[in-house]
Amino acid sequence: MNENKIIESFMSIDIHLNDRQVEQFSIYYKELMAWNDKINLTSIVEENAVLMKHFVDSLLSSKVIDYKNVKRLIDIGTGAGFPGIPLKIVYPHMEVVLLDALNKRITFLDHIIDQLNLKDIHAVHGRAEDLARTELRESFDLCVSRAVSQLNVLCEYCLPFISINGLFISYKGSKTIEELEKSENAIHILGGKVESVVDDVSLDSITNRGFVIIRKEHITEDRYPRRAGKPIKKPL
Repeated sequence: MNENKIIESFMSIDIHLNDRQVEQFSIYYKELMAWNDKINLTSIVEENAVLMKHFVDSLLSSKVIDYKNVKRLIDIGTGAGFPGIPLKIVYPHMEVVLLDALNKRITFLDHIIDQLNLKDIHAVHGRAEDLARTELRESFDLCVSRAVSQLNVLCEYCLPFISINGLFISYKGSKTIEELEKSENAIHILGGKVESVVDDVSLDSITNRGFVIIRKEHITEDRYPRRAGKPIKKPL
């Protein structure tokens, strides 16, 4: 991956990378492509597309939150590490947990964490519905997710992990408002309140990214999340 292109692409969203960070993104791309042949991590493979649609897109949330104030972050449904690993590269002070339900992805994540020499970041195998009932519950000041699920489903996965006054940032596309209207009940039940909605953060000339930012105001009742599979089969 061309290092000058990496630098320029991140500068387009006002992020200035140091030499080590540029090197880490270059290694990330190389390893992602090598492993993708074996375990199908992403359908996006062209160099510039990966740079913009995975790496830079992961950092677009820096337009709506100051990550310098975030201490502990969890990425739900991280897949090949997006947005969690790019966020960790740019903001190395954060402690990060990457959660995914497929063990083969965790194997890749462990490998890339080692290759990038990242510290205080852990890949955890399991379902959000189960892991939200462990010591991870209500222990993060920020939860992020780029997972392709309806917002009301994501809220049940994510809000139980967030401590009081913490935030959940859902990466969304062009139908943010429509999804939000269907999710008001779930957000209220799970202890959250919509803080803001941003639906016009530009990734490139044809793509806009939307964000829903939800603040955790109350403790999530013990009965949530419901057992594995129930949130997606019967959303709140």
